[in-house]
Amino acid sequence: MRESILTDQQAQFLREEKETLAGIQLALTELELPRESLKSLQKAILQLDELFLVVVAGEFNAGKSALLNALLGEKALLEGATPTTSRVTLVKWGEEPAEQIVDEGFAIYSYPLPVLKQLNIVDTPGTNAVIRQHERLTDEFVPRSDLVLFATSSDRPMTESERQFLERILTWGKKVVFVLNKIDIIEDAASLDEIQDFVILHASTLLGDKPDLFPVSAKLAQKALAEADPAKSQAFWQSSRLGALESYINATLDDVTRLRLKFNNPLGVAENLVEQVEETIQFQEDILREDNETVSALDTAITAYERELDKELPPRLAEVENILHKLESRGLEFFDDKLRLTNIKGLLSGPKVREDFEREVIAEMPRQIETQVRHLIDWLVQKDLHEWQQVMGYLQRRQSKHIDHLVGESYGPHQTRRRELIDTVGQSVQNIVATYDHKEEASELAASVELAVAQTAVLEAGAVGLGALVTFAVLSSAVDITGTLAAGTMAVLGFFVIPFKRKKAKENFKEKMTTLRSKLLGALITQFSNESTNAVDRMKNGVAPYTRYVSAERDRIEKTERTIVELKQKLSALRARSEAVLK
Repeated sequence: MRESILTDQQAQFLREEKETLAGIQLALTELELPRESLKSLQKAILQLDELFLVVVAGEFNAGKSALLNALLGEKALLEGATPTTSRVTLVKWGEEPAEQIVDEGFAIYSYPLPVLKQLNIVDTPGTNAVIRQHERLTDEFVPRSDLVLFATSSDRPMTESERQFLERILTWGKKVVFVLNKIDIIEDAASLDEIQDFVILHASTLLGDKPDLFPVSAKLAQKALAEADPAKSQAFWQSSRLGALESYINATLDDVTRLRLKFNNPLGVAENLVEQVEETIQFQEDILREDNETVSALDTAITAYERELDKELPPRLAEVENILHKLESRGLEFFDDKLRLTNIKGLLSGPKVREDFEREVIAEMPRQIETQVRHLIDWLVQKDLHEWQQVMGYLQRRQSKHIDHLVGESYGPHQTRRRELIDTVGQSVQNIVATYDHKEEASELAASVELAVAQTAVLEAGAVGLGALVTFAVLSSAVDITGTLAAGTMAVLGFFVIPFKRKKAKENFKEKMTTLRSKLLGALITQFSNESTNAVDRMKNGVAPYTRYVSAERDRIEKTERTIVELKQKLSALRARSEAVLK
């Protein structure tokens, strides 16, 4: 048998195919595929390592091992008059001779023959073996075989056990070639013809058609291999008649249709798996499209909420500033009216002046500030609740769509994770909305604002309520009217003193009010800005697990789609190469 069944070009393609398919298998293991599907590809790739499989069967005394050694051109297997093959033996290529006993019924024998890199041979126990369970293992190899060589001996052709065994093999519809061995013991051509007719008759009865029969002498073929004299070697080889069988085997295995099937079978398995992944990814992409729509709607709603807060907060805080401006105007008018020589008697009583200041200047200011800040707090809390309700609506609609998708569908880990996140995030948002206490939220925010205002340097921490805080700040920031008036009284004859003191009092008051306004508004702006930012951040963080998942899914699907394109290109190139090398 020649060293290679394949041409050099075909052998090179086979190496490329195995290498490429190994890479494709590795890529597919990272994608969502059932384990059994991946096993089918692995099995198909392994079959490229045993590209051709020939099973040899027959009685133990039919000379099966001798026949194989003659075909291989070396004594790779043991031979003898007693059963030398007690178990099913797979003969394959190895760097050195080695035997691996898998179990009591199966062994793997490796031998360094080049032809074994493409051809695996199964040597079986005799059909009349005592341990008949070996035949079960033989049945496992016959379905995968490319050719079954059925050896029968010239001295005992077509025994009953052989006929029974043939019936089992033929159920697989495999190509069976009959080899009549030991023709060297037949003395004349007539006797040989008679034996051949006997084998053909019984085989035809089993096959329903005339079989291919090759009469050979493995013994003479081995003599030819061992003979040093070329002429004698050629004579022995001609007498062995093994050349016809060898040519038949090579032609059968080298058939273009058979090779195309061998080369393309694993490609078909891989293409099928890539199609499975493509269908799965398409389904996941359809679901992800709805996820993207939900995430986009959430982002739009939260961004709009953030912009609305940024837009509406300044004018609402400007109302507080307007109250302070009016307070300052009343204070300045108060100094203009009170700090006059014509009112000198009224100015001599400090407590009276303070009462007038509180009544005329401060007046409704505490209530106005508290009311305005309370309106601002209510607006912010109501906005927050409304946005959470909107977010809950988006998630509930997505949850409903996802359930519709999953009815009757089998889904993998990514769909499971999506369902868990939608359920978990949706439930969390729903709990926030269900337990949202408007009064409590407003109360906590008010306390937070008061604390922030109280912590400014010009306000008294001991005051209660925002209005009281501002009242104390105004009184403490105003000039010491009593002291001013006392100084003015001492210089009452000086007509320029009171106007000067009035001017200084107004300047001092304006300076103090500017500081108060700056610090009060600064505290309110900081506090409400922080609350607005925190409200938006809470919302973003609430849906973040879902949005992060959707982003990761988008990256994963895009990566998988790129992988699918690459795999399809590789498989298409392999198919084209396969056709080219088979021409």
